[in-house]
Amino acid sequence: MIDTPPLPDRCGSLELDGHSIWWELFGGGDREVVCLLNGLAMHTGAWYGFLSRLRPEFDVLLWDYPGQGRSSTEDVPYHLDRIAAYLEKILGAIGAKRIHLVGISYGGFVALEFARQFPSRLHTLVLSGIILSHETLFEMYEDLSLRFYRGGADAFELYTRYMYEKIFGEAFVTAAGPERLETMRQNFHARYRDRTAALIRLTEAQDPFFAALDARLPQYRAIDAPALVVAGDEDRVMAPKFQKKITDILPNSRFELVEDSGHVVYLEKTDRFFASILTLMREKRAR
Repeated sequence: MIDTPPLPDRCGSLELDGHSIWWELFGGGDREVVCLLNGLAMHTGAWYGFLSRLRPEFDVLLWDYPGQGRSSTEDVPYHLDRIAAYLEKILGAIGAKRIHLVGISYGGFVALEFARQFPSRLHTLVLSGIILSHETLFEMYEDLSLRFYRGGADAFELYTRYMYEKIFGEAFVTAAGPERLETMRQNFHARYRDRTAALIRLTEAQDPFFAALDARLPQYRAIDAPALVVAGDEDRVMAPKFQKKITDILPNSRFELVEDSGHVVYLEKTDRFFASILTLMREKRAR
C-alpha cells in the first residue's frame, strides 16, 4: 500500500463488447512498454508500489479486465480470448506496436491468449503462477473457489481466509505478521463482497480456455518470443512441476524456481522477481 497513488501520464476507457475497459499508461510514450496483467482479484492500483522497479527504463501499462477495478462489471459470460483481444485495442489507443508482457496467476491466462493471437506484438513474455496443461488438482481448486463465490456472504468471508492461507509461502506469512495479513484480507473482502458475480464470471472464463487447449497447442508452440516462467517452490495453487511444463510448449523459454515463495512471487520475493524479468526484457533472450 502506498500513501499517494501515482498519476498516470495517460488513461482512459474503451468501450468493447458492451464493457467499459479502464487503462493507465505511466510514461511519455518514448520507451518500450511493459504491461503488467492483473491476477483474478487485483486492480491497477495493486501495481502502483512496483512501478519504480520498471519506470527508470520502461513505460508501464496497467488495465482492469471486466469485473475488476474501474472497468465495468456486467453479469454476463466473459471470454479469455476476448479479454486478451482488449489489450490489443488498448495498444492501438496508446500507439504501442509491441510490448513486454507480464502475466501473474490469472493474468497468465490472459497473457497466453494474447501471445497466441498476437505473437508479433511481443518483445518478451513472463508467466508466473500459471499452467498450460490439464491438471486435476487445479480443476479441484477452481471448483472449490466457485462453490465459495456462489455460497453467499458467510461462505465468501470464509473464502477470504482460506485464500490467503493457500496462496502465500511460509516465509512471507511469517514476515508479514497477522495484522498486515488481516488488513489485506479485509481489503479484498470489502472490494468483492458485493461483486462476487464478477469473480464467478472471470473464473468460469477459464473453462473454454482449457476446453480448447489441446486444439490450440500448435498455436502456443508457435509463440517464439523470449519467455520466462517464474514459479515459487511453495506454490500450492499451481505446483511448480505443472508450471515447468510450459517450457516444453513454448520453444524459446526457460524456467526459474524461486525458493521460499508461494503463488505470488512478485509480492513475496519482489527483488528476485523484478531482477529476473528486467534481465529478460533488457536482453530479449530467454537463455
